[in-house]
Amino acid sequence: MKIAIFGDVHGNRFALDAVLEDMTAQRPDAWVNLGDGLFGGADPAGAWEVQQRIRREYGVLEVRGNTDERLAQPLDEVTEKRAMLEWLHAELPPGAAAHVGGLPLQVTLAGGAVVCGHGTPSSAWDYLLWDKKAGRWKTDGEVQEALGDVGDTARVVVVGHSHREHLRQIGPLTLVNCGAVSRQKDGDPHARWLLLEGEGECWNVQFRRVPYDVAAAAAWAEAHAHAGAKEARQLRTGHE
Repeated sequence: MKIAIFGDVHGNRFALDAVLEDMTAQRPDAWVNLGDGLFGGADPAGAWEVQQRIRREYGVLEVRGNTDERLAQPLDEVTEKRAMLEWLHAELPPGAAAHVGGLPLQVTLAGGAVVCGHGTPSSAWDYLLWDKKAGRWKTDGEVQEALGDVGDTARVVVVGHSHREHLRQIGPLTLVNCGAVSRQKDGDPHARWLLLEGEGECWNVQFRRVPYDVAAAAAWAEAHAHAGAKEARQLRTGHE
């Protein structure tokens, strides 16, 4: 079984177009979107349309990311990132925010052998493998504490959220941090996705990096997005 897993698109239609082409060429049997698909400034409405197309044509399974929850919340005087959210609501079609905000926290495939979530299988906000405060990968003990109960049949757990690629084996479990489609943090602006292939007890993990028209994405952000200069800088440099 081949599974194409992508996430953290962050409203970057340019990067997602390139990733979709690469994923399609691998002819996967199943598709998973790890969430945080719209909160960003490189044509989020276009990114929504591409994700809609993937949903229609490939039956992609989707989970809810932390910015998906943020996008679906009501706006008031104390809402964090309110200016960005107001801009996004004006850009996106009706129903987009409600859709992503209502997605499940996890999905399973291959009879429960593969479990996918955004931050952890039970939280869109927590980190499974990355310790953001300390700026390091968690120890095995810390990972097991964050993992929770994924069931006896789970053999692979895939998450996003940290925008960092990572592979860990703890007992019978393979734990994977999928790279992000957009907003890289390691100095390489290439778009990322994950190809998972196998069955039963045996799975192969392939991290994929895809070039795309970064200059066009950055130019779109500068011309149209809220805080577009900051967005464009991260797209160009691969750093926050």
